[in-house]
Amino acid sequence: MARAFLVVMDSVGIGGAPDSSTFFNGDLPDLGANTLAHIAQACAAGQAEEGRSGPLNLPNLERLGLGAAMRLASAVPFPGLDGTPQGRWGCAAEISRGKDTPSGHWELAGLPVPWDWCFFPDTQPAFPAELSAYVAQAAGCDRILGDCHAPGTAIIERLGAEHMQSGRPIVYTSADSVMQIAAHEETFGLERLLDLCQRIAPHLHAMKVGRVIARPFVGSAAEGFRRTTNRRDYAIQPPAPVLTNWVQQAGRQVHAIGKIGDIFSMTGIDTLKKGTDATLMQHLAQAIEGAEEGSLTFANFVEFDSLYGHRRDIAGYARALEWFDAELGKLLPRLRQGDMLLLTADHGNDPSWPGTDHTREQVPVLVAGCGTGCIGNCGFVDVAASVAAHLGVASQGPGRSFL
Repeated sequence: MARAFLVVMDSVGIGGAPDSSTFFNGDLPDLGANTLAHIAQACAAGQAEEGRSGPLNLPNLERLGLGAAMRLASAVPFPGLDGTPQGRWGCAAEISRGKDTPSGHWELAGLPVPWDWCFFPDTQPAFPAELSAYVAQAAGCDRILGDCHAPGTAIIERLGAEHMQSGRPIVYTSADSVMQIAAHEETFGLERLLDLCQRIAPHLHAMKVGRVIARPFVGSAAEGFRRTTNRRDYAIQPPAPVLTNWVQQAGRQVHAIGKIGDIFSMTGIDTLKKGTDATLMQHLAQAIEGAEEGSLTFANFVEFDSLYGHRRDIAGYARALEWFDAELGKLLPRLRQGDMLLLTADHGNDPSWPGTDHTREQVPVLVAGCGTGCIGNCGFVDVAASVAAHLGVASQGPGRSFL
């Protein structure tokens, strides 16, 4: 019986989204943003030499058709990645009106977002006064800190010491539909932070805010602060069955790796493995070795986005891509006859682009184990339909299989 491995390379966009001019970083539209092409350009120009050197080297992704997919998606020029594809390849565009993690993943799982998300304005304060008061009361404090748009690492450096002294949580947002709450694991308490986020999440979800994210950190003003791996996302549950449900309803096992459990609120998921991307790669290798016949393994590798895209670190992003490609080269020979490994992304995050937000882009669709050839232009929802078709389970979404 066939198995499927659906792997999301978080934020690895390839440009060319038809509606990119209607999405913005500040006042600049995302028209022309292209995460992979601009990284490849910088590498070839010797502008991404920290911890690596030379042109972007992704031989395994290239063999699956990455370069061909990039040229299909966009006219933005880039060097290299011009080998003959040996897998199925194409590019996918999103229709949901968001360039965020839940929108991308829900649609990849067969469900376009059926509402407009609530976004908070880039003003200070960013939150309505009654919402800030609600969060402060839930935290047992007189008020919150932050109340603005901010990068997560920057705001804990700015407010970490005041937070430790006052006990007030640091509450902030971004261009995504999200409320993030940062607190010190020792002085505020990790369990207290997680409990706070879990308790306020239903109120935020009723406002159609996609996620409440707990952002624990450690350290001190003298030593500096750093976020820990104990992050937890409290996301709105999808309002209709998605790919994980379809597979589970057919009596199959569904294994989640990385953020997938948080993104889908564990709906339709039997097991969950978390950790750093290096740890997640080990979990993916173990799934390829031992996952049941007929199962779905759904994985997200987030560090392209969280460590390098938002921080506009081109060299770091290039290093992460080359590491991922090398690890992929170890996994591909271990696939069984009948397995599908489908690689894609949920949005872009061009590290050469102004601002710190995601960028609206098409994403690659690269398939190993299902022959060769061009898939062409498809929709995010077609990914779910194709995985379902490969597994022989009924698709309940609007997508069409490209197999």
